[in-house]
Amino acid sequence: MVTPLSNSTKSNEQCDIERKHDGSIDSVAKRKGSLCQQVANSDGERRTRYSGPNLPEDIWCHIHSLMPFKDAARAACVSRAFRRSWQHRPNLIFCIGTLGLDFINKIDRIIKNHSDIGIKSLQLEYDTFCNARRSASISYHLNNWLQIAVTPWIEELILTLSLSSYNVDYNFPCSLLSDGRGSSLRHLYLGSCFFHPTVNLELRNLTRLHLVTVHITGDEFGCLLLNSYALERLELKYCYGIICLKIPCLLQRLSHLEVFECRMLQAIENKAPNLCSFDLGARQVRLLLGESLQMKTLSLDYPSAVYYARAELPSNVPNLEILTICSDHEMVDTPMLPSKFFYLKCLTIDLAWRLSPAYDYFSLISFLDASPSLETFCLEISQDRMENELIIGDMSHMRQMLEHRHDNLQSVEIIGFCYTKSLIELTCHILDNTTSLKHLKLDTTRDVFSCSTGKHDKCFHMGKDMLTEAKKAVLAIETYIEPKVPSTVMLSVVKPCNRCHVAES
Repeated sequence: MVTPLSNSTKSNEQCDIERKHDGSIDSVAKRKGSLCQQVANSDGERRTRYSGPNLPEDIWCHIHSLMPFKDAARAACVSRAFRRSWQHRPNLIFCIGTLGLDFINKIDRIIKNHSDIGIKSLQLEYDTFCNARRSASISYHLNNWLQIAVTPWIEELILTLSLSSYNVDYNFPCSLLSDGRGSSLRHLYLGSCFFHPTVNLELRNLTRLHLVTVHITGDEFGCLLLNSYALERLELKYCYGIICLKIPCLLQRLSHLEVFECRMLQAIENKAPNLCSFDLGARQVRLLLGESLQMKTLSLDYPSAVYYARAELPSNVPNLEILTICSDHEMVDTPMLPSKFFYLKCLTIDLAWRLSPAYDYFSLISFLDASPSLETFCLEISQDRMENELIIGDMSHMRQMLEHRHDNLQSVEIIGFCYTKSLIELTCHILDNTTSLKHLKLDTTRDVFSCSTGKHDKCFHMGKDMLTEAKKAVLAIETYIEPKVPSTVMLSVVKPCNRCHVAES
């Protein structure tokens, strides 16, 4: 990088070495394009200026374009080549909370200076917590900046108002994206604002759309999608105005959909034929997926998701390969059904705090039985109260289902392993009916961070009750699980740390 004039004894020594090696002490410093040039300051001292390699200006511009935005602005202050590159830089990023009190004039000047070349990417992040006195007038300035930046040449627009911007009710001017001005836009990210499109926006090249804490209704969202034929990724988070989310069939390229905590949402209807990845975190949402034949990856996070996944998904997403289910409210055991996940290879089930104490983990065999291609199974349990605790030494009435084989299952992990009888039965069933199993990991500490990893000096604190449960789980493993583990299976048991947890017990 080109640096300003500076005092450097080391640089003088380097120049002397260059002169000796060249054989000409007097000519090297004067040679045009020399890396080291000696100049005299007002005190008669000598200092060295590093002029940089003699490269074409377009290469300097390319180097400058690869710098982070803040570094690029600083570099423009010390180099004419970088300054010219800065004036033609098409990507602008402003984090208004770090620009000081005069941020409005700074942004005004920079955006106006770049208006003639055509801005390709504009990112504006505003935090009213740092600019409380400016909050009342920021909407006016945002409109002015967007009016200049949003042209038919812009490809990316990111506008984020922080969650602390409660007194900024910014209404995004949708008209900016009409009449061809949004025709080149490929990525649109809006955060914490109102967005009420009433006209057909021209977003025919839009491939990524992210709306976070945006006030928009379902009908307005449909208007937004009407001409977004090229859309590939769609993410909605905390958009409380949408009650019914409809994904039209015209979105032929849509491959990824993510919906998280849109609290008013009651139904999702998908007709996009090539959706292959769907991530949903919600409450009591009715899913109308149709026949999503291309869907390979699915993540569900809401109450009773385990029951729904087993009962409904095999017919709706028959080609699923990766399934992740998170549920904190399963009141009914998983049913045994004839339907199958023929191509499912990886299954993760996370059962959280509000699970019924009487939940039967043994019923999860239904998933294993329905997935003949399953290779990896991970079960994570975070439950305080359990019924049917196992009495150590009591082997009576241990359920078995020997006719159910799992011949492709290779890796099983149970996080939060506990001493409840149904979980012991599930683990024993896997060992008895899986000839392909290679790895079995049983974590009795609920996957808390440990000093054994080398990343922490001390393990995560475990309360007295948690330590007692973990010790009982370890005893259950030693009594019922270890005798069944064949020599071909690597068993890993994560126990409370003898060094960190001995005092806590």
